[in-house]
Amino acid sequence: MENNNLIHKLDAKPASGSFTYLQFFIFVAVAVIVGTLVGFGLNKLKKSNSQDNISLAKAEKTVGIADKKTFKDKAEGTLKEGGIDGEGNFHLVRPGGVSQNVYLTSTTVDLSQYIGKKVRVWGETFSAEKAGWLMDVGLVEILK
Repeated sequence: MENNNLIHKLDAKPASGSFTYLQFFIFVAVAVIVGTLVGFGLNKLKKSNSQDNISLAKAEKTVGIADKKTFKDKAEGTLKEGGIDGEGNFHLVRPGGVSQNVYLTSTTVDLSQYIGKKVRVWGETFSAEKAGWLMDVGLVEILK
């Protein structure tokens, strides 16, 4: 004879392998802590990568405005800090001595990043009283 009862009694004991409330809250707390630590770790990694990107940007080969119609004049040499009697903030040391220096200023490129490096600059020449050659630099190329 078959038992056709539709209603069955359930055991009051929890089945093995199921979560209790305490286990559930411990699981949630651990998940929140791990998630927070991973988030902070990724944030630190992102910040260190952005510092690497800044270093790479500083190491770009050409920086500035590539408009050779505006910046027709060019010169190359080793970039040094300092102008001459208030004209220019930097200068290019070129073969031939001090008389061959090109004194530089720039409103578009931060020349201080290239001090001590051999560079080629494009710019616009201005008249000067003390400097033999005064240029407003618009484009810098690092030479090897």
